[in-house]
Amino acid sequence: MVTLLIGLIAGIAIGPVAYGREMRRMARFLHERPTESNTRLGVELPGEASRELVRAINAQLDAIQAERITSIAKAQEFQRDLSSLAHDVRTPLMGAQGHIQLALHGDDTQGGSALQHSGREDVMKNTEAAMPDSTAVNRERHLSVALRRLDDMRGLLDQLFTYARANDPDQTLDIEPVAFQPLIAEVLVDHYPEFEERGWEPTLDFENDRFMLEADPAALRRIIDNLVTNALRHGAGAPTITQRGDAITFSNPIAAQAASDIDPAKLFDRFYQADDARGSKGAGLGLAVSQSLAHAMHLHLSAAVETRENADGEGALLSITLAPEPRVNSRVE
Repeated sequence: MVTLLIGLIAGIAIGPVAYGREMRRMARFLHERPTESNTRLGVELPGEASRELVRAINAQLDAIQAERITSIAKAQEFQRDLSSLAHDVRTPLMGAQGHIQLALHGDDTQGGSALQHSGREDVMKNTEAAMPDSTAVNRERHLSVALRRLDDMRGLLDQLFTYARANDPDQTLDIEPVAFQPLIAEVLVDHYPEFEERGWEPTLDFENDRFMLEADPAALRRIIDNLVTNALRHGAGAPTITQRGDAITFSNPIAAQAASDIDPAKLFDRFYQADDARGSKGAGLGLAVSQSLAHAMHLHLSAAVETRENADGEGALLSITLAPEPRVNSRVE
């Protein structure tokens, strides 16, 4: 009995010392552990309480590391976006600058080389006689190209401004029931010359002609316009706009090569273009703007690519669907 009592007293005395040493070890580990380290805390003191504490600490370390990895990935993505933006800005700007310089200085090199390679006086006289008209024509041509490049530049800046506004946390939207069919009709009429040029006739397939969606009218019109523009710019045939339930789907045929280049999961990322060389028109912001506006109205855009056979052989169908975001059931059972 005396031995048991002595052991109990010793345990009571040693216990706090051991736990204090374990707590100091854990604190030292957390203080000295490098931020980028994958090392996790281990258990040296027996007992479920110690193991539970270590599991909780390691769970927090895992969460911090996951957040750090996400932050690094976003920083890398931002750098790639900046590189893409610099390319998109630099290309039309340098093109416009080059053509303006040619317009200012004339096409002297072409005229000079022609004279150097010909020793006949009649050729020289004909060239000199034609120079005023030729110079004026060349100047007008170069200035016209420069204006088109500057228009491209303005279009890019307009898209950047729209994207910034769509992601402005302080923006206010007036949500109200919006009749969908009349809004689509307005957008299609605005793009009528482009459809006529291609010989396309859009198809509307609504199961409810009076379908309405809770949204901001101006923001919803921007989303529709961006989806129609995307179909015109990248499609290989007339789009079909289908309404089923609460969802609206914009579908249009695309080339088989375009289908293989498109990543539906990245289609709504800012500056995303299926063409790695960024040779297509636009800056890859239209669908990103649409997704941002959709989220602000508790809507969501999703995309799918379906390979199929068509009259010209192999092809594909790109479908983009606008639908309300799924409601989260917060009720506790």
